[in-house]
Amino acid sequence: MMRILISLMLLVLSSLPLAAQPAPIRLSLADAITRAFATSHRLAEGRAREQGAQAALRVAKAGDKPIVTASGGYTRTNHVEEFAFNQGGARVVVYPDIPDNFGTRLSFQWPIYTSGRTDALERAADAEARAVAADIDTTRADLRFEIVRAYWGAATAREAVRVLEESAARADAQLKDARERFAVGLIPPNEVSSLEAQRSREQAQLIEAGNLRESALIELRRLIGAADGTVLELADALDAATPGAADALALVREAVEQRPERKALTLRIGGIEAREKAAMAGNKPVIAVGAGVDYAKPNQRIFPRQDTWQESWDLSVNVSWPFLDFGRTRAQVAEVSAAAAATRERLAEFDSVVSADVRQRILDLDSSLAMVKAASDAVRSAAEARRVVGDRFAAGVATSTDVVVAQVAMLENELARTRALAAVRLAEARLHRVLGRP
Repeated sequence: MMRILISLMLLVLSSLPLAAQPAPIRLSLADAITRAFATSHRLAEGRAREQGAQAALRVAKAGDKPIVTASGGYTRTNHVEEFAFNQGGARVVVYPDIPDNFGTRLSFQWPIYTSGRTDALERAADAEARAVAADIDTTRADLRFEIVRAYWGAATAREAVRVLEESAARADAQLKDARERFAVGLIPPNEVSSLEAQRSREQAQLIEAGNLRESALIELRRLIGAADGTVLELADALDAATPGAADALALVREAVEQRPERKALTLRIGGIEAREKAAMAGNKPVIAVGAGVDYAKPNQRIFPRQDTWQESWDLSVNVSWPFLDFGRTRAQVAEVSAAAAATRERLAEFDSVVSADVRQRILDLDSSLAMVKAASDAVRSAAEARRVVGDRFAAGVATSTDVVVAQVAMLENELARTRALAAVRLAEARLHRVLGRP
């Protein structure tokens, strides 16, 4: 009976559909950046802020446009005693009892002169909208740098895993050979123990490198919006050719011209200056034209009142001049002026930081390129030394300790070269970020 139940369970489980696994993605650095831009919540937030700034600009542009308003209402009043008199034997009602009052009005308002306040607010809103667009470019540059860092971090970990796997394979072969030699009495047991210890250390390093690789891939999946568990196959090689840095002064000029943060600061200074002009117009006169048509029952503008629908119209020119506001306008101007001064100082500080940053990133890139060359030379030297020691060990004139030392030197130099290549990629990414390059 138990066998039948087990068979039925296995049959049911085998009929269940397997969970769909995400298809592997072969990913170049350019592909990763494109995917991240398409799925980034930060960029979506920036685009939403840009839409809000554009809406605020449309509001500011409509500030000097006319406003047409339609209104209507009904009012119920108490009964009153009619006021009437007799004239020529006829009763003339001057103020009738009309408790039901209906009114409609179509009005028109147009501020034709605002002492420049409306234009200044429009310029300020336009500058803020363009500054928000520059903020999106800043967010895009930051996201690009994060993608580059995560991509090359994963590539570095992948390369480290490859180096450790090759080294572990060599260690296994050496350990197997040493055990065979020990079995026939050619070497003492301590040499086998040394090789076993080295193999264990490399296995631990391999596990650590694999975990670092998976951690970097987790971050990369998050940035590009890939599902958890998606296999990412990195297409770009870590050791691709990297051009050296150009002239420092030319790069500083490029950074000043290209950085979106500086563009946003410059635009915001212009917007603050426009708001300052708008604030200065706070105690200056405003002229507006108004007009309206009333259609009411009874029409309050027509005497005597009659319980009939009647129309009337009006046309007006209104002047408003708040010549005494007890310092409100002066305080608003001082507040905006202080904000403009603070933003200018921030821009000056940004320029000084950019200049120093560019020079530092150039030095980092030059140092990293030099380290790659030195590490490559060290790898070639260690490989030759390991080959010679292996030949000597095979001939019986070298110990397993010599083999372990040569193996460790080879492994360390290969890992150092991998780290140097990663440092070049990161230095290059930091330089591009400082320069504001796309």
